[in-house]
Amino acid sequence: MIAKSALNPDGSHLPRLARWARSAVSMLVLAASLAALVLVVESQYGPLWLSESLGRALPESLGPGGNAARAERDAARLTEVEENRYRALAGFLSKRFRVSEDVTFDLVSLAHTVGQQLGLDPLIIIAVIAVESGFNPIAESVAGAKGLMQVIPRYHTDKLEEFGGEKAVFDPAANIVVGAQILKEYVRRTGNLGIALQMYAGALGDHEDQYTNKVMNEKYRLQQVLTQRPSRNPATKTATARPVSYPPVQ
Repeated sequence: MIAKSALNPDGSHLPRLARWARSAVSMLVLAASLAALVLVVESQYGPLWLSESLGRALPESLGPGGNAARAERDAARLTEVEENRYRALAGFLSKRFRVSEDVTFDLVSLAHTVGQQLGLDPLIIIAVIAVESGFNPIAESVAGAKGLMQVIPRYHTDKLEEFGGEKAVFDPAANIVVGAQILKEYVRRTGNLGIALQMYAGALGDHEDQYTNKVMNEKYRLQQVLTQRPSRNPATKTATARPVSYPPVQ
């Protein structure tokens, strides 16, 4: 019940109450407009952006004894040698794939942090990104593989769950972490990097190891950037020879 002091003589609300009501309606309209704008932007460009994803913490399960906060601190505290190394790689990759050098530097830095914590060669991670997507974070194959390392979300929902679900596959940081975890898991199961790479590509039936050779050739190019030696074709077959029989794959 409204008190008489809040009413005009004719029984109507005071102007102050009317102004308050109009202000409340205006705020609701503004909030609704902002919410609609967010939905439009997310539907057009996706909710996950590189600058945000690289700033977010990596999952606690990144690796044995892994720690999200420590991973971020490690990525931020680069020595001069590390920064020069990453800059050299980023410069080479940005020219080759026509992508932003600053963004590529962040991806190279993240690949090194993830690789070091998982016990996986960072250059292999970078080489897989180069082969799989050419550093396009929104790449998608006809088979449903998505993002930088072409992860198929429906096969790895458990790993993506730590990043918020399957939509996180286009988050560059999440994609690199999950892709590296998958590859490391295959290395543990097979005991052979070459076979692990063929498994990653879904190409175990290719006994010429074409995918493995592509990745190893890419890694060799990256090594040449760091060592500044004249480029030549590496003998990848010797380094990635298969054993006589494959370990069982679950």
